Amino acid sequence: MKKLYLLTIALLFCLLIGNTFAYARQNAYVRISATQARNIMNGSEPYIILDVRTPREFRTRRIRNAILIPHTEIRNRALAELPDKNIIILIYCQGGVRSANAARAMIELGYTNVFDFGGIADWPYETISG
Repeated sequence: MKKLYLLTIALLFCLLIGNTFAYARQNAYVRISATQARNIMNGSEPYIILDVRTPREFRTRRIRNAILIPHTEIRNRALAELPDKNIIILIYCQGGVRSANAARAMIELGYTNVFDFGGIADWPYETISG
């Protein structure tokens, strides 16, 4: 009985460690706040800001240094335009729905550090236009 108990504890520990490593790779959908996204932008790790709205929305208002790939084109363009599947990718749209769908599509394409931070409508920091 004691061996079964120890084996169960060891198995649970392995499962816990395995889940921790999986989360560290971020190969699952992760939603973060605008503040968390801004903290990543202010950090030292390389990242890409990905705007998945339409070209018209992008010209009207966007986050500085954002790259535009409309959500309807993610599956066709991401691999060619964003070849590093391990770089941090911060995704936003207008309200949060398209960014969530695009983030999930990128994860399916094999990207490992994808973070959806919702919509620019909730972005309290500087934006640009033009």
